[in-house]
Amino acid sequence: MTSLEVEVGGLKLKLPFMQASGILGGNPEALEIVAKGDVGALVTKSITPRPRKGNDPPIIIETECGYVNAVGLSNPGKEAIPKLVDVGKKYGLPVIVSVAGTNEEEFAEVAWMAEDSGASAVELNLSCPHAKGMGLEIGMDLSLSSEIVRTVTTTTKIPVFVKLGYMDSLVNTASKLLELGVDALVLINTVRAMKVDIYALKPVLTNKVGGLSGRAIKPIAVRAIYEVYKELRAPIIGVGGISKWQDVVEFMLVGARAVQVGSALIEKGIEVFSELKAGLLHWMQEMEYKNIDEFVGIAVD
Repeated sequence: MTSLEVEVGGLKLKLPFMQASGILGGNPEALEIVAKGDVGALVTKSITPRPRKGNDPPIIIETECGYVNAVGLSNPGKEAIPKLVDVGKKYGLPVIVSVAGTNEEEFAEVAWMAEDSGASAVELNLSCPHAKGMGLEIGMDLSLSSEIVRTVTTTTKIPVFVKLGYMDSLVNTASKLLELGVDALVLINTVRAMKVDIYALKPVLTNKVGGLSGRAIKPIAVRAIYEVYKELRAPIIGVGGISKWQDVVEFMLVGARAVQVGSALIEKGIEVFSELKAGLLHWMQEMEYKNIDEFVGIAVD
């Protein structure tokens, strides 16, 4: 019998699908919508110690190849975590709390709240491309990101994942963070981008620069996962431009054990997870694979 169950970073999933942080993860009602789909886990919006307003609109713009957004990490703050985790308990699904901050104390503060609330894992956001002093700026600073990871991994017992964006030092950064106790990598976040209004004669987004998501970044994500898996054989959750089941297979062949879906969830709704499940299952049966472990990373030499 063909099984879609998989284990990644100490987390056992009945299905290898989940939504990407930032999509339907900021309040219990939104998270419950995802929980009703064919997912193996729920991912919250990136949470900071205190509520954060984010950027003024416009914060997202559709392009011919995806979306450019600069939400600015708006979120309800750590006090909202218990109710978010309760949604997972209601539906019997692991909840991964995405964590954001500016230093190790802020990351640890939110991670502790997540653990105390019963979260199954935390995902440290070291890759948001449009929040000043946060996200990608931290991920590109190996000293600071190492201190954050060291602090969180040594003071929490639940699995710790790290979400990294594409950068020249990706393999080296991933290697160092894994050495410090990270249980799995989430690759990749959106890619820095912008759009200019040719009649207003200025950038469309208030923040000017945002992060590109959607189909355009899928080949970049595939390359990133391939390079990291080839060198490190690390547990990886792949994310970036997945819209159909063939994308899921491609991500897994280069090393991803599970995947997250963002833009396609906006376009297709939670039905996208049913499409991915049916397609992956059919392909595995056609290829005579009994479980995902049999082909993860098989395209990596």
